[in-house]
Amino acid sequence: MTKEFDLLIIGEINPDLILRGDDIMPEFGQAEKLVEHIALTIGSSAVITACGAARLGLSVAFIGLTGDDEFGRYMLKEMQVRGIDVSGCVVDETLATGVSVIFSDPADRAILTYPGTMPHLRLDQVDETVLLRARHLHVGSYFLLDALRPDLPELFTNASAAGLTVSLDTNWDPAGSWNIAPILPHIDLFFPNKNEVRFISGAQDFETGMAILAGHIPVLAVKLGPDGGLVRHGDESFKASALPLEVVDTTGAGDSFNAGFLFGYLNDYSLAKSLQLACACGSLSTRAAGGTAAQPTLAEAQVALQQAGS
Repeated sequence: MTKEFDLLIIGEINPDLILRGDDIMPEFGQAEKLVEHIALTIGSSAVITACGAARLGLSVAFIGLTGDDEFGRYMLKEMQVRGIDVSGCVVDETLATGVSVIFSDPADRAILTYPGTMPHLRLDQVDETVLLRARHLHVGSYFLLDALRPDLPELFTNASAAGLTVSLDTNWDPAGSWNIAPILPHIDLFFPNKNEVRFISGAQDFETGMAILAGHIPVLAVKLGPDGGLVRHGDESFKASALPLEVVDTTGAGDSFNAGFLFGYLNDYSLAKSLQLACACGSLSTRAAGGTAAQPTLAEAQVALQQAGS
C-alpha cells in the first residue's frame, strides 16, 4: 500500500546559535572575547535529519514539541519552508523551546544546550494517524526524550505492526548511562558514531563494540567523522570515505549522513551505495555554517560522488 510519507521523524525541536572562529572558547573572570561569526540556524539532530531527507526528495513528516515562543515559531516555519509536514507537532504554552549554543571550529565543536521542551514530549502527544501514513520511523536524540523514552518500545512495536521499518540515532547521553537495552529488539537501523558504539555496547574497543551491536541490530551505519563511514549487516561490512572539502562548520554533519543513508535505504540502494551517499551528504553539509544551509540535493550529491570517483 502506498504511504503518504516516506519518513516520519520524532525528536527534539530547537534552534542552534553557532559561534565560529579560531578561538571561540569563553573565559570566566569577566573576560570578553570577540568571535568572527555568529548565526541562528535550524538545530536539533532530528530536525536536521528531516531537512536533509526532504532536500534529497523524500516526503517527510515530523512530530515534536515546542513552546509558544519565537524559537518554536522559527523552527516550525523553517521546517514548513523545506516541505516538512509539521501537522503532528505540538505547541505547549507552558513550556519554552530549547536552544543549543555551539562553539565551532573547523576541527571540533562544543555544545551547551537548554533542554526546554525536549524532555517533555509524551506518547499521548504522538499522533499515531501520522505514523500509519509513513513507511519508516526515525527517532533522534533518544537520551533527551525523557518523557517519551520509557514508551518507545510500545511506539516501535506499533510502528512495526503497521509495516514501518525503524531507525534510531541516540546522540550523546548527558547522563552517561548509555542504556538502550529496552529498544534493541525493535531497531532495524542504527546510526551511532564511533564513540557511541563503545559507550552503548560497553566494549573497550570499537571492533568489539560493533560485534556486540551487530548481534542485536540488523544494520549499523556508523559515522566516522573525517574518516567517512562504515556500514555493517551481519558479517558483511563496507567503508566509504568523506569527500575532500574545505570544512566551514561540522554542525549537523552526522544528521545529514543519516538523511543520505535513509534515502538510499528507502529507495532499495545497496548498503554500500547508501553509505556512499550518506558520506557525500555529511561531507557536503560542512560547506556552510549550521546543519542545513549546505545540505545537498540528490543531484548535487551524485555529482560530488562522480567527481570523487566513488
